[in-house]
Amino acid sequence: MNEPKPVNGPAGASPATRARTGEPFDRRLARAVQTVTGRSLGPYQTAIVRIGFALTWLFFLLREIPHRQELYGPDGPWSWDMARRLLSGNHAFTVLMWSDGRIWFEVVYGLAVLSAGLLLVGWRTRAVSVVFMAGVLSLQNRSVFVGDGGDNVLHLVAIYLVLTRCGQVWSLDARRAAREARAAAAGEPERRDLVGPLLWTVLGGFLLAATWFADVTGEWWLLVLMWVLWLGNALWWVVCRNAPGEPRVLLDALAHLAHNAALAVIMAEVCLIYATAGWYKIQGSRWQDGTALFYPLHLDYFSPWPAVSGLLGASGVMVMLLTYGTVIVQVAFPFTLFNRKVKNVLLVVMMLEHAGIAVLLGLPVFSLAMISADAVFLPTAFLVALGGRAARGRDRLLRRLPAKAVPEQRRTGEEHGPRTLVG
Repeated sequence: MNEPKPVNGPAGASPATRARTGEPFDRRLARAVQTVTGRSLGPYQTAIVRIGFALTWLFFLLREIPHRQELYGPDGPWSWDMARRLLSGNHAFTVLMWSDGRIWFEVVYGLAVLSAGLLLVGWRTRAVSVVFMAGVLSLQNRSVFVGDGGDNVLHLVAIYLVLTRCGQVWSLDARRAAREARAAAAGEPERRDLVGPLLWTVLGGFLLAATWFADVTGEWWLLVLMWVLWLGNALWWVVCRNAPGEPRVLLDALAHLAHNAALAVIMAEVCLIYATAGWYKIQGSRWQDGTALFYPLHLDYFSPWPAVSGLLGASGVMVMLLTYGTVIVQVAFPFTLFNRKVKNVLLVVMMLEHAGIAVLLGLPVFSLAMISADAVFLPTAFLVALGGRAARGRDRLLRRLPAKAVPEQRRTGEEHGPRTLVG
């Protein structure tokens, strides 16, 4: 009786094995191209980044509502005329230069809050992410001296999120897509979507206004990017309804490619932040002798809990360990991406470090922004388990509510789709 032979060919081997067994380069290249154009990678990672940064910006805007006029509005020390002179030189994007009126400022601030909330729950993420980006850039570029470092990370990621499919999971968009798929499988007629076209029509009007005020709006390339996104989604809408064959496949491939490229840029940005921060620290004498953290712990401005900061700063050994540990972790992290276990350990350490910064130094927005950026490296299995726990917690909460408080589709059992964090 002949025993079955093990599969040694390229078709049944892992990618590493195929590379070692001499698989042709063109075949490996074709497989790599298929990977980046065939699907949007990291759906859970981009979703957690979306949630994290939307929550960070929303938390900041709500916290600063009593001080919004002094920070970004007409009552601030950085006046509208001063901002206009600065922006005429650096050409940073902001719609607050369209008018110096109080009403226009309140409208922009309100839209920034609304877009952050909608992006958090994943409602029409393609359109809302553009409004979110415009709100972040407009407010931050209006007063460039307001921020604690986290605003720079938020500034960049807000642009990258526009190119990602960050609503594939844990979003109201995912819930709506699952509901439409079940309806199509059941043979029900497709519902006409009026909200999407109306929303993009409003955004088109905004882009026309931004183009009209191009001389005071800011960088031309950002306007070009928004026009490309608007026209691309218009083309998508037309193709999906009139030519769902090969043109739809081509647009899908381009969307996957843009998503994966933006995801890679976010990951590279995080590595660059830690690498540059770590190597700059190495060059500082206070970091070299292990006393760098002693000084911020004894500054009133960075001591929301003076007793805790004083207790920690009183221990020279603890200060030295934290100082050297911070440098080691930041320098080593980019190199640990080649080892999953070590990377996950350092990821936990860095998140705990940022949580400590939020508590000890009173920088919650900076810490939330960095934790949200770090989340792009979280393992998928952990994120799936986290989403499952959140779904079970939601179900237990809904079972405890009175029957009249539960939505009708939940009580009648009409919804049987995949559970998401918010839906």
